Amino acid sequence: MTVDPRAALDRFVAALEAHFAAVANRRGDEDSSVDDAYDVLADAFDVYDEALGNTYGEALPVVLADDEDDDDDDDDDEDDGQDEDDDDDAEERLGGIDEADLDGSDYDEDVDAVR
Repeated sequence: MTVDPRAALDRFVAALEAHFAAVANRRGDEDSSVDDAYDVLADAFDVYDEALGNTYGEALPVVLADDEDDDDDDDDDEDDGQDEDDDDDAEERLGGIDEADLDGSDYDEDVDAVR
């Protein structure tokens, strides 16, 4: 079933308004109305994004985070080699100064000295 993008946008905007109202009127840390509004908003976002893609071949410039991704640290481990390369590149740009050895006070002075 193809959803009309305009109708999906209207639903998305209404979900944003409802989420804002729930957050603004929160009755405590465990207020279920905020959780419910969050779920409706996430669903409306997905429907709108899919409607744009199906009708116009476009996507929104944001991606919702999956709750499952938050618990999955395996993805971070795969990039460890890349991170080390990035650290080496940063050290090279700083003229041999290791960024980890710098604190906030001497960082600007050392970088300026390298320039």
